[in-house]
Amino acid sequence: MTQIQLYSTLTRTKTPFTPIDEKLVRMYVCGPTVYDFAHIGNARPVLVFDTLFRLLRHVYGEKHVVYARNITDVDDKINARAAEMDISIRELTEQTALQFTADVSALNALPPSFEPRATEHIVHMIAMIEALITKGFAYVAEGHVLFQVSTCKNYGALSNRALDEMLAGARVEVAPYKRDAMDFVLWKPSDTQTPGWDSPWGFGRPGWHIECSAMAKAYLGEVFDIHAGGLDLIFPHHENEIAQSCCANGTHEFARYWLHNGFLQVEGEKMSKSLGNFFTIRQLLDAHPAEAIRLCMLMTHYRQPLNWTEKSLQEAINTLDDWYGAIGDVHAGEMPHDALNALADDLNTPKAIAELHVLKTLANKGDNTAKAALKAAANMMGLLQLTQTQWRAARNAHIQLDAAQVEALIAARTQARASKNWAESDRIRADLNALNIEVRDNTDGTVSWQVKA
Repeated sequence: MTQIQLYSTLTRTKTPFTPIDEKLVRMYVCGPTVYDFAHIGNARPVLVFDTLFRLLRHVYGEKHVVYARNITDVDDKINARAAEMDISIRELTEQTALQFTADVSALNALPPSFEPRATEHIVHMIAMIEALITKGFAYVAEGHVLFQVSTCKNYGALSNRALDEMLAGARVEVAPYKRDAMDFVLWKPSDTQTPGWDSPWGFGRPGWHIECSAMAKAYLGEVFDIHAGGLDLIFPHHENEIAQSCCANGTHEFARYWLHNGFLQVEGEKMSKSLGNFFTIRQLLDAHPAEAIRLCMLMTHYRQPLNWTEKSLQEAINTLDDWYGAIGDVHAGEMPHDALNALADDLNTPKAIAELHVLKTLANKGDNTAKAALKAAANMMGLLQLTQTQWRAARNAHIQLDAAQVEALIAARTQARASKNWAESDRIRADLNALNIEVRDNTDGTVSWQVKA
């Protein structure tokens, strides 16, 4: 069996992955809060941990891996957006959840084993909160229930910061009913215009952190193998999950391995609407082939910052052109060891992609075994899922052809050839290939061009 190595944020080391039970590997990933279209930053953890899900299924067997990814459908952002749009909260969350599912499915993300919704697990949250109060870890104050951070000895272990450091860098709600500024909300009161449920503490709704703890326990048990999400969730969300789960369940750990993907930037800058560089998954899907978006996400190691650029997206498209051209319509073969070992090494997708380039070179020389291996390895990463004809159609559907641009490139290439500047000529031809343009040359230069079929 292939040995997987994972870097855990909790231990800050890369160690062999040893599941609690090899016949039931369990993973939880924090999912979306459904109040708007998911943006490309949201897509990164989905695609990264979908790739891990695929790897785990390959190593341990599809029937032996359980993956839960929640949907947060009760949240103050949801309430505010529904009011802004003048629609019901239920209508907003249903619509947005469907949009999210459609978008990530288009990116070849496998559906998780379970996709629990927070509103369907209120009873689990109330039970966990009651346990925390009974055991002395939480208290009731003015209709709120709060977790008392000072009662949790290991609080701060995940983020590796002392309480005063966390308080200085955190956006914590200042409230007179709190015993300490770091105490966080488990339950809060709701008015008649806000979603709420009856509870021992009055009509109200859960805090964000308790939602994931309760849902993870309901589907994966009190202690499971992997908990994952974006780097921004380490504190306070994941730190709070560990505290309340361990204290409520009486365990010394919540998840054995904690994985976090790095931040995403766009063209070297933080993504924001004010900078005009904010993109939703849907916007990207409207403009680019889905597999190119996925490959672009995987070209950077998941723990590193990802700089999303048009150049890297075009590189992904060109790479897929090469791979599809190399394999034709071959069926997938055995998963090649070098690519598998790269993925098993803390999900080293850049190294795995480099191995695929090696296979492509062999495939272009007519090596049918390499073609089948390239297909298998790419499939493991959710790529090369189409036939060659389907890929061309998907690619061509997104080409924004500008005839004047093509003519200008051809004129520049003709001038480069006349000057015997073959490097520049080859570079421009590559640009034309990227636009899916086929040129016909004779001794006098380019005589015609057309969009490839």
